[in-house]
Amino acid sequence: MKKFNAALTAVLVFLIGAAILLSLVPPVGRDDLIHHLAVPKLYLSHGGIYEIPNLDFSYYPMNLDLLYLIPLYFGNDIAPKLIHYSFALLTAWLIFRYLRRRINLTYALIGVILFLSVPIIIKLSITAYVDLGLVFFSTAALLLILEWIDSGFRAKYLILSAISCGLALGTKYNALIIFFLLTLFVPFLCSGYIKDNLSDMIHSIKHGVIYAVIALLIFSPWMIRNWAWTHNPIYPLYNSRFNPATRSETTGAPKKSYGLFTFRGVLYDESAWEMALLPIRVFFQGEDGNPKYFDGKLNPFLLLLPIAAFYRPEEELRVRREKKILLTFSILLFTFTFFTTVLRVRYLVPMIPPLVILSVFGLKNIAQANKWLMSFALSVFLILNGHYIVTQFNYVKPIEYLSGNISRDDYILRYRPEHAAMQYINKNLPDTAVILFAFTGNRGYYCDRKYLLDAPTNTTSMLTAILNRADSPESLMAELRQKGITHFLIGADLFTSWINEQLSQKQQVIIREFLQKYVSKLFFEKGYAVLKTEYPDV
Repeated sequence: MKKFNAALTAVLVFLIGAAILLSLVPPVGRDDLIHHLAVPKLYLSHGGIYEIPNLDFSYYPMNLDLLYLIPLYFGNDIAPKLIHYSFALLTAWLIFRYLRRRINLTYALIGVILFLSVPIIIKLSITAYVDLGLVFFSTAALLLILEWIDSGFRAKYLILSAISCGLALGTKYNALIIFFLLTLFVPFLCSGYIKDNLSDMIHSIKHGVIYAVIALLIFSPWMIRNWAWTHNPIYPLYNSRFNPATRSETTGAPKKSYGLFTFRGVLYDESAWEMALLPIRVFFQGEDGNPKYFDGKLNPFLLLLPIAAFYRPEEELRVRREKKILLTFSILLFTFTFFTTVLRVRYLVPMIPPLVILSVFGLKNIAQANKWLMSFALSVFLILNGHYIVTQFNYVKPIEYLSGNISRDDYILRYRPEHAAMQYINKNLPDTAVILFAFTGNRGYYCDRKYLLDAPTNTTSMLTAILNRADSPESLMAELRQKGITHFLIGADLFTSWINEQLSQKQQVIIREFLQKYVSKLFFEKGYAVLKTEYPDV
């Protein structure tokens, strides 16, 4: 057993080393450049936190993003990825601690390896996103509730769980689902250990109220900030309910939203059977960068092995109870996420630690029935994860960058074709320039000039809204001039398609005449153009 544990430790060290190596390249992730690094960079350039109305995502809670301010202040944008990965390691420690106490050291090491090697965890581990912070705080909150029950309802564990839940809320709005579930879990689980009378029921409900109040107090700085700015504590979520009469003058009306099944049926032409099997398909068909296949990859054994966790009912009562709680949390989290958001694997990651723990219990039960079968299941699980890690090395190519065979700018340009235009902007445009990004994917981190987004999150295009009001090229020019826009950065192909396919004949005439009269081209490369406005003197 010592040799096996040593082998598992070696695998773990290799796994951690591989993730760190994959992180040591310039950030090119989508949300890194749109939000998690871009907004802290704007705060630094401004000298503090300030309202940025044009960027909806700047109103999101930013517990982890504020940590990224520190390395960004010193000019290091790779360290934020390592900070993000540290939360994966902290979550792995929670899994290790739990499994070592419930089973033994060997299964605890297996649990850590399974978690850290799951494809979506690997993918997130090499980005400067915030999802792994959400995973850590939500896992801590859940396991502390188990500790609260196991300790005979000692207040310390309930308070620590509520604090963790509040920190999860301050990391990402997705934690609202976790807050809702755990706030319900507390009185429900407490009621299972009390007498069926009114005073005890009130006592049970009181625990739930205390939990909610503490979590919301920890989250409150972000709610207070948003209320002061927008009169909506969770802006931009549910803004029509908090501000029913408000419509953004910049971006127009919100985009129409569709239900998950309508959306997938129309966009991906999926049959009723395909949509009915979505809860299973998400474990088998994940693919990075492809929204049709959930924009991320899980492992099918995260669905199969938890079933085996309930194969041996003769375990002690405490373990049976905790397994049911872990499974219930995972199922409810999946269900609420499934019906309330676009189905992406990244939004499901808080359920991975409970599923990993259940998978390890499943492996233990399989081993007691047949050790060879357990070895086979574990091997296939790790082979699938290992194959994904190899594909990441083939995609990220960290050695090529770290060896100096490719420069930083050339490396970024390989993954982000708009970077050449960004370099032109930074070197040639004046500090007073205000650039409107249109059809660029909103990736503004590498731009060192002030920029506005044509289509911020959850809103329609600024250009579309202005064109809906414009009756001539001059009125279009006047409104853009009023907003201070001096330049454009556009994705040429999408911009052309937008004009030809989405605008009316009148709007097409207006914008084409505007481009001809009041705009000149400064730069074009790899499908991205930098344009300058030529406003007439007043």
